[in-house]
Amino acid sequence: MPNIKSAAKAMRQSIRRRVRNIKTKDKFKDAVKEVKKLIAEGKKNEAIEAMKNAMSTLDKAAKNRVIHKNTASRKKSRLTKAIGKIK
Repeated sequence: MPNIKSAAKAMRQSIRRRVRNIKTKDKFKDAVKEVKKLIAEGKKNEAIEAMKNAMSTLDKAAKNRVIHKNTASRKKSRLTKAIGKIK
């Protein structure tokens, strides 16, 4: 336990941020998994709709610095490329 008042506050803040970051990561991971599942099943139209949600959650995670902006861009790019390969 911290002995200094400011250290105690910093600890409380980091706990709150950690919880918020975990929730954000879970959201975008679930969205990406949904898109990948639809791609594997060959459902192009449904995958495109799910992709919109995934892009939004990735952008929000990057905006809040939960993940790096280039990581979000890379994930979006790879999903888009995979959807393009569906016949």
